[in-house]
Amino acid sequence: MTHAELEITAELVHDLVRDQHPDLAGRPVRLGARGWDNQLWRLGDDLAVRLPWATGSADALLRKEHAWVPALAPRLPLPVPVPQRLGEPSARFPRPWIITTWVPGTPADLTPVTRGQDAAEALAGFLTALHRPAPGDAPTGRDRGGPLEDRAEGFAGGLAFARERGLIDDPDAVRAVWHDAVTAPPWAGPPLWLHADLHPANVLTTDGTVCGVIDFGDLCAGDPAYDLAAAWLLLPDDSVEGFHAAYDPAPDEATLRRARGCALTRALSGILIGDAGDRGLPGGKPTWGPPAHAALRRLTATVRPGSG
Repeated sequence: MTHAELEITAELVHDLVRDQHPDLAGRPVRLGARGWDNQLWRLGDDLAVRLPWATGSADALLRKEHAWVPALAPRLPLPVPVPQRLGEPSARFPRPWIITTWVPGTPADLTPVTRGQDAAEALAGFLTALHRPAPGDAPTGRDRGGPLEDRAEGFAGGLAFARERGLIDDPDAVRAVWHDAVTAPPWAGPPLWLHADLHPANVLTTDGTVCGVIDFGDLCAGDPAYDLAAAWLLLPDDSVEGFHAAYDPAPDEATLRRARGCALTRALSGILIGDAGDRGLPGGKPTWGPPAHAALRRLTATVRPGSG
């Protein structure tokens, strides 16, 4: 299914809820947001319906959220959408869907963090609580949470395309950050629980600080560096070190180097998606560009002499 082939309306959402969860059918339905993989529809004041409308992988990701997030959520210090019900494919809608709790706030790509130290401590506290050893049957992350070398081809392709579009000012500095990251010692600890998708559109803000984290579809086990990359993607320039100081245990230099590489891949992706949005292309998100460019600037400022 693509965006154009699957029309989701308030009437459809109401009918799905009525058919499979009739005790919730009296609640008003209104659009919350259209994301990359899913649409979010408010169901009353405290619930939301999450339905896949784009990539085919979204079906499995929603089932994964429903299976794992309820057990993880109680230990997390920030509000997260906790799955409450599962909707199965039907004649009305051929894909699974879930009902979750609603988390108030504005995505950080729309309202960036301004209270840097408060946000750094909130984000560090969230990841400290989440990053615990995962069980052996925990999901693994497609290309997330594993060795950076596995993403080398995608990085090279993204950088080349960004250069063609004139979106990168200093490709040598970008390559230096990448080289420093991929030559860092690998993660030697146990696979830890990861959110694995902490870009600005999945982190909520209010009053200038972080107030919630959404979209656990990429939840997996792996190297914590993948999540620690969020500091460069979300926080103001003077707050990244405060984030590292607040995270427990303090990340070692090798982990920070890998985290910079992970952040670099996310920044490149955000720049390209933002550019696509500026040009009105399907799937583009204009608001993703500015925070991604800011993150790239922060990252290239960390280049060490000889790291290229």
